[in-house]
Amino acid sequence: MKSHKLTLVLTCINLAVAAVVLSRPAWDKPVEAESIQTPKVIRAQEIELVDQRGQVRAQLHIGEDGGGNLRLRSGDGTVRVKLAGTADGSGLLLLDKEAEPALWLASGKSGTSVTLAEKGKEKRVIKP
Repeated sequence: MKSHKLTLVLTCINLAVAAVVLSRPAWDKPVEAESIQTPKVIRAQEIELVDQRGQVRAQLHIGEDGGGNLRLRSGDGTVRVKLAGTADGSGLLLLDKEAEPALWLASGKSGTSVTLAEKGKEKRVIKP
């Protein structure tokens, strides 16, 4: 009789475990790559890319004039690249190791230009 009760108890435990495993939420189950739905459009007013520590490494945001801006940062958090689009034109700014402007590419109301700069030297502006 004892073995019959033990068998009954173990069967009930097995059924309970099976019920829990089979009824776990779908988000807890592994997802296959083919079943992941990729959104066609992501809408946001600002997007930030952060590293493992939560430090911002890239920003895509709306500028003060309503145009789009992109900033890329180095590993220490210093802005190294700026890209902007405005109603008047666009610009690309690359910064040197001291975070000073080193190369500007600009196109706007005043025309198109490339400006080169290096610490201790005179700026050089090139226009077509």
